[in-house]
Amino acid sequence: MKTTIIIFFTSITLLLMTVFTKALAQETIAEIKIKTSATCSMCKETIEKHLAFEKGVKKSNLDVESKILTVIYNPKKTAPEKIRTAVSKSGYDADDVKADVKAFNNLEDCCKKGKVCKEK
Repeated sequence: MKTTIIIFFTSITLLLMTVFTKALAQETIAEIKIKTSATCSMCKETIEKHLAFEKGVKKSNLDVESKILTVIYNPKKTAPEKIRTAVSKSGYDADDVKADVKAFNNLEDCCKKGKVCKEK
């Protein structure tokens, strides 16, 4: 009888540990789309590289043609405002957040808004 009770409680404990471990392992993710001032593949590389180091950002992809940046992130670790600020600090506009002037001035000439990029 004691053995049956011990086995029962051990099984329940293992089951609960498995459920809680899986629940903790699942991360919450969110997606945001940001309109940028990017103009070419160099811009894409710069923005995506910069965002790779942002806490909570899982993945970023800039569609150069539409200038839309899609970011997959963990909302427990970052927020849309922080992501827009990070894009700004890389030298580009992010929705209504204007590019950081110092970062913008450090961009290649073809990557500055208003310039025509020779790249095809």
